[in-house]
Amino acid sequence: MRLFVALIGFAFLAAVSAAPAAGTEADFKAALAAALAAENDAGALKNQWTTTEQVLDAAKKAAAAGDFDTAVREARHAEALARASIAQAREQEGAWRAGVIR
Repeated sequence: MRLFVALIGFAFLAAVSAAPAAGTEADFKAALAAALAAENDAGALKNQWTTTEQVLDAAKKAAAAGDFDTAVREARHAEALARASIAQAREQEGAWRAGVIR
């Protein structure tokens, strides 16, 4: 479990720090589309995180204010969170077996 949390943390840091800040509306729309697609995938697994929704809202508010650097960064953050929730759901699918007394 610690390895799983560490991998999520490293993936998030890599996604946020490695991606250069983009400042156009088109970049925001592309990042938002990717985040929403990942969030829909997490929803299909019934494992959407509330944090992802909050970050998506922040991205949309930043875009509405014309701050596309922040909007793109937040959208990429939301995508990373959604992908982490997908990884968690897949990891937990069979984890219950380890807790069964044999």
